[in-house]
Amino acid sequence: MTTLLRSVNIGMGLLGILVLSACSSGPKSIAPASAIQHVDPDEVEEIAALLDRGEVRSAEKRLRKGLDRDPMNPSLQVLLQGIEGDARTDLGPKNFSYTVRSGETMTELAERFLGNRLKSYQLAKYNGIDVPDALEVGRELLIPGQSPNAASTPRSTPKAEKAAPARPKTEVAKPAKPAAAPAPRKTVDHAAVRRARSAGLVALNQGNVKQAVALLRRAAALDPDNKAIAADLRRAEQIAATVRARQ
Repeated sequence: MTTLLRSVNIGMGLLGILVLSACSSGPKSIAPASAIQHVDPDEVEEIAALLDRGEVRSAEKRLRKGLDRDPMNPSLQVLLQGIEGDARTDLGPKNFSYTVRSGETMTELAERFLGNRLKSYQLAKYNGIDVPDALEVGRELLIPGQSPNAASTPRSTPKAEKAAPARPKTEVAKPAKPAAAPAPRKTVDHAAVRRARSAGLVALNQGNVKQAVALLRRAAALDPDNKAIAADLRRAEQIAATVRARQ
């Protein structure tokens, strides 16, 4: 009888140990995944501006930090492909020739022909250009794809049968109106424009955004029809607004 009681006590003790062990080994809590931090559009524009100025290392450094926070950001993926990819392979071998006109920028051409202004660096690489902002008037570029002029050329229509010649009508010649004199065009001091723009871009590159805006506004006032300067000024004003918002 004593032996039986001891066996029961030992069994109850073992059962208690098993119960305590089961309680202590319950399911562990899983740490929640870190939330994705979306990259601000202004930051994307600043990275694109670095690439347009040819500052690839700085742009790539900021780009990879942005992808660490927002790995599926489509704009950052486009910029990354422009740096790492083969432009000839990505954009295709078929192309047409295009002559750069006054005021045009690589960003505008990428928007017009490729449908995405963030591909300006990729389009520059396609043409062997290291600094997209250094695009010169008269430069011959290769634009990927089919020429818009070739796509819009109408098909030739069959000639209609010749009709009987109509009798010529006698018309009284009217005196031609004198052509209107062209409006006098304002002379642009291109040297002053270049100095103001170059100084503005240098100031922007050094982080002196306020001075850059002032210099680019002076350049725009000297040459108001220059689209490249207008684009530089818009970019500088956007960066200035971002800086003010973060202060």
